[in-house]
Amino acid sequence: MSARGPAVDRLLPLAGLPALDVPAAELERARELAVRHGMTREADVDLADPVIARVERFAAEGDRPAVSDGDGVLSYAGLAERARRLAALLREEGVEPGTVVGVGGPRSASVIAAFLAIELVGALYVPADETWPAGRVRDVLGQAGASVLLLDGAGADVAALREGAAEAGCRVVSATAADGLAPWPGEPRLDGLDQPRYVLFTSGSTGRPKGAVVEHQGMVNHLWAKIVDLELTGADVVAFTAPLGFDISIWQMLCPLLLGGRVDVVDDETGHDPVAFARAVDERGITIVELVPTMVRHLLDDLAPGSLPGMRWMIATGEELPAELSRRWLDAMPHARLLNAYGPTECSDDVTHHTVTAGDLRLLRLPIGTPVVNARLYVLREEDDGTWAACDAGETGELFVGGVVVGRGYLGNDERTREAFYRDPFGDSPTGRLYRTGDAVRLLGPGEGGEDRPTLQYLGRVDRQVKIAGVRMELGEIEAVLQRHPSVGAAAVVVHEYPAG
Repeated sequence: MSARGPAVDRLLPLAGLPALDVPAAELERARELAVRHGMTREADVDLADPVIARVERFAAEGDRPAVSDGDGVLSYAGLAERARRLAALLREEGVEPGTVVGVGGPRSASVIAAFLAIELVGALYVPADETWPAGRVRDVLGQAGASVLLLDGAGADVAALREGAAEAGCRVVSATAADGLAPWPGEPRLDGLDQPRYVLFTSGSTGRPKGAVVEHQGMVNHLWAKIVDLELTGADVVAFTAPLGFDISIWQMLCPLLLGGRVDVVDDETGHDPVAFARAVDERGITIVELVPTMVRHLLDDLAPGSLPGMRWMIATGEELPAELSRRWLDAMPHARLLNAYGPTECSDDVTHHTVTAGDLRLLRLPIGTPVVNARLYVLREEDDGTWAACDAGETGELFVGGVVVGRGYLGNDERTREAFYRDPFGDSPTGRLYRTGDAVRLLGPGEGGEDRPTLQYLGRVDRQVKIAGVRMELGEIEAVLQRHPSVGAAAVVVHEYPAG
């Protein structure tokens, strides 16, 4: 099978996925518990519209700002026109619907326009981050089967991108080549809600990255999940801080565009300097920020209490959010709510949200919350006979994800897909797939944290669960206890075996 051509030809079909062995009685019990504990959340959101279609509606408003970056402010009209010129360039380069297009360079308005152009022609987006070494670029573009790398930038800053693309046999096309072209006049090519929209590469245990494919419906549902839970409006400004290879980059650069809001592109120099970043948030009117907890800690170290009065939300993701750090945030920034977000790349990014309150801080580990819209969550325990049983409140199990959020699997990697994806045994689902996260969770009862409803608590990776003297222990839980001490900034626990005697 060729690595190039339509991506669907390199994805394992639903019929090829294994069945999860859940006895009939446990199937019914798992469904009942998921409903009773609020682990399913159905909502009617518009999944049919491509993002570019909404951008072009706001474009009719003239100079409404869409994206600001180091080059200035690009209006919705300007963004739509740039996307259509890039779409014309992609068609001129022979890009066909369903194939994969690489996009490389720094975070910028041009990268956002490139994503929209790829959406217009019905292809899949795969990013190549400017900070990657050439070998990583080669592996990602080669495994993705990208025939074209659309490049924004020049000189030494993109040398590794050019080198990696050449090694992958991928043609490099400068985005500036679109400047003299007439905008592509066609309608956005969307054959169905399950159409693959992008592929992002995550680290693999073998050292070979895995390309997780997300569908149009999963991507758009996640954008709406952020809108619903953060109560976003057209007045919001979202900071685009994530490297292109990170899944959170997708919602950061697209979500405001569904509402007529603005994306503010934060360059690396600013993003890595807490003082400069805080100044940018304040001066540019940024209202929504998402950072890993390590960066939240650095930001707090340099902030006076009550700073950044215009910020509405801080979203912590990518690492476990320590309770002590949350306490610092709530004390210093009471006007900006703190959201703990959890989710795997394979499921369109976040699948749970939790607004942190003072009531959560008595827990050793903070809740990761409840499902985002149209996600279905199941906590299951593997029995000694290899079957799976449903877990009730207070019990520890492994988290499985169903619903529209579940992606298509790993591109060109049937074996790894079968290890993580199953046919959904719990009833009708928009995708028919169930994803095994490999994460241990506990279902907290109402009132155990700051919520009066059941919430999920993350306990760490299942493969970090150990037995010592016959007692099962979670290494991450021990780390959480250590980190509660005010003199401990971070902790790591490992198990060593010593010979007897």
